[in-house]
Amino acid sequence: MKPAPHTAILLLASLGLASCTTMAETAPVAMAPQSAPADIDTLFDRYDNAQLAISPLSKAYRGIRDDDYGSWGDFTERAQVEEERLLQQTARTMREGYDLAALSDKDALSYRLFDAMAQRSASLFPFRDYGYIFDQMSGAQSQLPAFLINIHSMSTFQQATDYVDRITGLGRVIDTLTAQSRERADNGVMPPRWVYSYVISDIENLLDAGENNAVLEDFGKKVREIGISDIQVNITEGAAQAAWRDSAAPAYRRLLAEMKRQQAIAPTEDGIWRFPEGEAYYAALLKNYTTTDLTADQIHRIGLENVARIHDEMRAIMNQVGFEGTLQEFFEFTRTDDRFYYDTREAYLADANAKIDAMEAKLPEFFATLPKAALTVKPVEAFREKSAGKAFYQSPAPDGSRPGTYYVNLYNLKDMSKNELEALAYHEGLPGHHLQRSIQTELGDVPPFRRFGGVTAYTEGWGLYSEELGKDMGFYTDPYSDFGRLQMELWRACRLVVDTGIHSKRWSRERAIQYLKDNTPNPDGDIRKAIERYIVYPGQATAYMIGKLKIMELREAARAELGDDFDIRAFHDVVLLPGPVPLDILEENVEAWVAREKGG
Repeated sequence: MKPAPHTAILLLASLGLASCTTMAETAPVAMAPQSAPADIDTLFDRYDNAQLAISPLSKAYRGIRDDDYGSWGDFTERAQVEEERLLQQTARTMREGYDLAALSDKDALSYRLFDAMAQRSASLFPFRDYGYIFDQMSGAQSQLPAFLINIHSMSTFQQATDYVDRITGLGRVIDTLTAQSRERADNGVMPPRWVYSYVISDIENLLDAGENNAVLEDFGKKVREIGISDIQVNITEGAAQAAWRDSAAPAYRRLLAEMKRQQAIAPTEDGIWRFPEGEAYYAALLKNYTTTDLTADQIHRIGLENVARIHDEMRAIMNQVGFEGTLQEFFEFTRTDDRFYYDTREAYLADANAKIDAMEAKLPEFFATLPKAALTVKPVEAFREKSAGKAFYQSPAPDGSRPGTYYVNLYNLKDMSKNELEALAYHEGLPGHHLQRSIQTELGDVPPFRRFGGVTAYTEGWGLYSEELGKDMGFYTDPYSDFGRLQMELWRACRLVVDTGIHSKRWSRERAIQYLKDNTPNPDGDIRKAIERYIVYPGQATAYMIGKLKIMELREAARAELGDDFDIRAFHDVVLLPGPVPLDILEENVEAWVAREKGG
């Protein structure tokens, strides 16, 4: 979980996986359970109900459309403190009310996962004002409109009215967050200066479009599809336009002025080491994201070792295709030759869909449990594609009203190599995030915090594991596509080096960019955008490789122990069916399964 200005923004930024516990301004203070009920699941249900009662955004992500559907909730400091109080009080009630040793295996796992979640949150809470509210990755300036477009579904006239209410409320939310950003900046907490041009571009894209902006276009499209009369369509469209004109747009103009003010005084140093407690903050982030006690120096060293390993595997492919020259010359060839890039967005999307369809047909051979939710592939919306990452995934709604969505950023096709397409589709789609998160969401017998929460090292480790699993399943038949798989793995190994380099070893953005240019075949635009991501999202990028290495280590250890009795489908169930867990608990789960199999 990223320590953000508020978990409402975190929820938006993580596209539905993280929990959001904002407090609606008209709602009573959420009451944490004070005494433990007989059934621990009842405690977790009460906690979940308390969250939902104060969190309109959490409800929307889960597909709940009730009387709060037109509300954003509360983005103030008060709500953030209340959210943490609710979590920690529930954790105290759990610890005092239940004997871990007396619980069933399922309930004991839930106890340990809730306890670990509360501890991670407590470790980051002192640094809650260090998060960037507005940045190019998960900034509120683009994530709030993206929520309206991607999450606020509309099937009735009332839900259209709710959408209008949210456009109106957008002004208040933007003003609240602008004030918080101003206060942080005045205390020396702001992103590096180069970030502001992206944020300003996002804001100006919305403002310059006037009534043709992405939000109003989305509203107009949705309202025409719900089967109401032309008069109702005209009334609601007029109301939406007025809400944007009178509330949202003025707030965005005030935000624009504040961003330009901050841009003039922003620092040029990139790492969070520059914050008053930057070293402690980064250590807490690494522990949170990796769920390990690895230090920045240890993670840096693991990165260097894996970069060297993957380079050797790449040289084998270079020899296979008959390329004569150095590895760096091969990198330049694959980085610049037009044969490795698409001419049109349509061609990219068609091939991505074809790879996912072929993978879907193969899944039953490797997975006993399959997702029920549908998967769709969509390009990132135009208003945010310049600043957004290259690809990301949004979980499906639990009620089936929204499919899982693999977003691909096609703003610049020269940043999206054909060689990487296959691995990227497996990571974000199948058997990666869509399979894992859909199965998690569809778990019917675990507490809600397990169905809808997340552990970054587990989730992103699974995504990276899925890329290599595709090779085990018989894909990557083109050696250049297999090179692209290694390219993607190399990228994650390099992340261990550059993330720790920037935030612990005080590397500049330019030094980190040069490291990727020297050690990866990725295009310059891809490299620049990645380094800029790691700068504003410290620590998160280390979770991928650390998680994947642990899953691979556990799989191969189980295979060695069980020999011919090793069942890949059963192994995947052991990993997937508990939902996201810290890596130490994942190891315990796999070792217990191996012991059962050997004893059976």
